[in-house]
Amino acid sequence: MANAISANRAELLAIANSVASEKLIDKAIVIEAIEEAIQRAARARFGQENDIRAKLDPMTGDLRLWRVVEVVEVVEDYFKQVDPQRGEELQPGAKVGDFIVDPLPAIDLGRIDAQSAKQVIFQRVREADRERQYEEYKDRAGEVITGVVKSVEFGHVIVNLGRAEGVIRRDQQIPREMVRMGDRIRAVILKVSRETRGPQIMLSRAHPDFMKKLFAQEVPEIYDGIIEIKAAARDPGSRAKIGVISYDSSIDPVGACVGMKGSRVQAVVQELQGEKIDIIPWSEDTATFVVNALQPATVSRVVLDEDEGRIEVVVPDDQLSLAIGRRGQNVRLASQLTGRAIDIMTEADSSEKRQREFLERSQMFQDELDVDETLAQLLVAEGFTEMEEVAYIAPEELAGIEGFDEELAEELQNRATEALDRRESAARELRRSLGVEDALAEMPHLTEAMLVTLGKAGIKTLDDLADLATDELIAKKRSEPRRGGRERPEDKGGVLATYGLSEEQGNEIIMAARAHWFEDGEAADADPAQ
Repeated sequence: MANAISANRAELLAIANSVASEKLIDKAIVIEAIEEAIQRAARARFGQENDIRAKLDPMTGDLRLWRVVEVVEVVEDYFKQVDPQRGEELQPGAKVGDFIVDPLPAIDLGRIDAQSAKQVIFQRVREADRERQYEEYKDRAGEVITGVVKSVEFGHVIVNLGRAEGVIRRDQQIPREMVRMGDRIRAVILKVSRETRGPQIMLSRAHPDFMKKLFAQEVPEIYDGIIEIKAAARDPGSRAKIGVISYDSSIDPVGACVGMKGSRVQAVVQELQGEKIDIIPWSEDTATFVVNALQPATVSRVVLDEDEGRIEVVVPDDQLSLAIGRRGQNVRLASQLTGRAIDIMTEADSSEKRQREFLERSQMFQDELDVDETLAQLLVAEGFTEMEEVAYIAPEELAGIEGFDEELAEELQNRATEALDRRESAARELRRSLGVEDALAEMPHLTEAMLVTLGKAGIKTLDDLADLATDELIAKKRSEPRRGGRERPEDKGGVLATYGLSEEQGNEIIMAARAHWFEDGEAADADPAQ
């Protein structure tokens, strides 16, 4: 390349063609790089202040070099401007304001100029090659790709993909998998990002999507869309679970994924270094899907807690260890698969918990409603768990309980309303003692109990509340810990996560808290003196 600038026309075109072919980039980009290199060398020869242009004809190889100057009345920049007289000499008929071309003689570049030009060309070609790589891979996230291990650096595997390189970070590798330089390896493309040093192609062999894509390659029904993997969870290198559904009633989704004598699933298992895979029928019914997900354990009963997003699963005593799995693996994967936190307990534990809750609720009704133990226990037995349920239920429903009449129902509802008022008053006093402004009490959907929770979290003014994002206010706690046990601040949920507020309600609260910002801005606009 050192002789590129001083080469003859045929050699210049040959260089452009070979570089474009080798790097798989547009020949026009290489031509532009050569032109830029020549322009830099010419400025070094004739003066950096000059506006020098170079043009290489891609068909003939002819090279033209010229300086662009402007015709002006009074010359201030002698490198880029000429007076009308000089302009007339360069281009007959030129007038003030015209830009004219002043041809320059051919230059014979020395070794230093040629080396500098070589660096310019290499840099432009490298930039074009990086852009080509990014464009080629940017839309391929989720695709399984095969490459050759180029090196292992600090635990990260560098993979040669042919016309680019990918990286499998340590946390995206299958634990205990031995990888050596020169090995052929398959991985799924997680993401492609544009970086200064070139496109970063992040690969993974530990992500659940890698397993799903492998099944799609082995099971034609999945590729054709007849069977779908609705959910997947992995403990890479050890065990995995997938939930599958068939859109053709004549095809068994589990059997199709297992294959004749297990041939299909074994092909995936071998690629995943012996990872055991449980294939489970997917169901829209959460309870049914949880029962399936906990296989091979037998489940006695499932109790859903929609508010908390948790599921209580009761199993026979002899099934407890099987349901939990080694180091909690079975229940952890089932939780990831269903997207719910799962609490496993035995029949004895469940009975003890129900008895404890029964006594706690009965005592609450005794204390708050000032009734005897028998009446309090009757309310709990009828399914009442909160004071609000007693206060706001339809009177005829309460009166319809065996042993109740309209007079008793009315009295109980009056006492329940008074109890809620006492709670609200006590919470209000506590809220004020915490220094929470009364203005927050005017926000929609916020109760005094919620305001006490906000106050304990240090949110005491409208501005404090307005500074929060909706997720920071109402997002539920992450039900399943992240891989590696690392917990992030956002995993703990929003300040009011336990109150079951919807996203719409959260947005209304935040926007109401921010309303005074806009009012203040409008007032300032209306009074310029401020």
